[in-house]
Amino acid sequence: MQHTSSLPLQTTLAVDAVTVVRVETFLVDLPTIRPHKLSMAVMNGQTLMLVRVHCSDGTVGVGEGTTIGGLAYGGESPEGMKLAIDTYFAPLMLGANANRVSALMTLLGTAIRENRFAKCAVETALFDALGHRVGLPVSELLGGRLHDRLPVAWTLASGDTAKDIDEAQQMLAIRRHQIFKLKIGRKPVREDVAHVAEIKKALGDKASVRVDVNMAWSELEAGYGLPALADAGCELAEQPVAYPEAMARLRGRYPIAIMADESLMGPVTAFELAKSSSADVFAIKTEQSGGLQAAQHVAAIADAAQIALYGGTMLEGAVGSIASAHVFSTFRELRWGTELFGPLLLTEEILTQPLVYRDFHLELPSGPGLGIALDEDRVKHFRRDRPRVSVSSGLNPIVSTAASPV
Repeated sequence: MQHTSSLPLQTTLAVDAVTVVRVETFLVDLPTIRPHKLSMAVMNGQTLMLVRVHCSDGTVGVGEGTTIGGLAYGGESPEGMKLAIDTYFAPLMLGANANRVSALMTLLGTAIRENRFAKCAVETALFDALGHRVGLPVSELLGGRLHDRLPVAWTLASGDTAKDIDEAQQMLAIRRHQIFKLKIGRKPVREDVAHVAEIKKALGDKASVRVDVNMAWSELEAGYGLPALADAGCELAEQPVAYPEAMARLRGRYPIAIMADESLMGPVTAFELAKSSSADVFAIKTEQSGGLQAAQHVAAIADAAQIALYGGTMLEGAVGSIASAHVFSTFRELRWGTELFGPLLLTEEILTQPLVYRDFHLELPSGPGLGIALDEDRVKHFRRDRPRVSVSSGLNPIVSTAASPV
């Protein structure tokens, strides 16, 4: 007769489980290659909130939380994410089974409302660590990649027409990007349309041109701007107005695709947008969706509603961008490509091996987890403060804070 343990199954699994023993967060401030002008903010640098999840078997996973313009874009900031993870996430995570990522994220989702960006960072770190334990890329843990490389758009956001044309032509010449998205909405509609038209005329058929209005237009302004953009050769307008009801009224009236971005905040809003036929395209962002698996749920809703997909960005650094790439690689189709250019906007590299952008695509690494490694010296150089660390000792978590800056 085969010997079986007298311990209950749950107890046996708990004994064998790999647990979370330490949660570490810190901020990294990096400069950008140029001012990045959006309708709601001008970015001269980017702050990354990095989280490391240390596990009892020695594996460590890394995740990233990033926003656009601090609090200008939404209700979370890198500083706020750090505080939330240190104060609320870490005590719930310490001692938990690190192999059961979905179960732990469900626990966090039940105990902590909203904080979608912080949840995404933590989930990324958990999947990265799990991937290192089992020797598989995150994309395989999420069901398996369908694409080994992803087309990447570049955003032209200097605000200067001549500079944007020169920048786009340089990107075409080095075969880095052939899809360009123009940030508009800070100027009157007629000036913005003229700006787009001049750029499209200069690039011709060599490149695809799109715009992102970041909700800056009224419905009346959009009624003028959208047909004028279509006449100029622009093929897509991202979030031209703030409200889904207005998007639904505009969609289909003009020969230009309407893409949801700010109004798309996870599976619930995805369902509402699909039900109201408010968008032709979903700009899926892992952070805005609330995590890697939540982004897949948004994609599933879009597929069911025959809404096209675009892999969006919160201008994440290398960690957040490659995490998104792992998710997007599992999508059946990315008809409108992706926008994972965030690391290229930064002047400084924080990986030991930079991400590979080649022939208008981002190539996915094949190594375990995220397939990347932080350059610890570079990270230390750009860290704003020493990390706050939560450490598990037996069953009683201890939270400690380091106060002096590096």
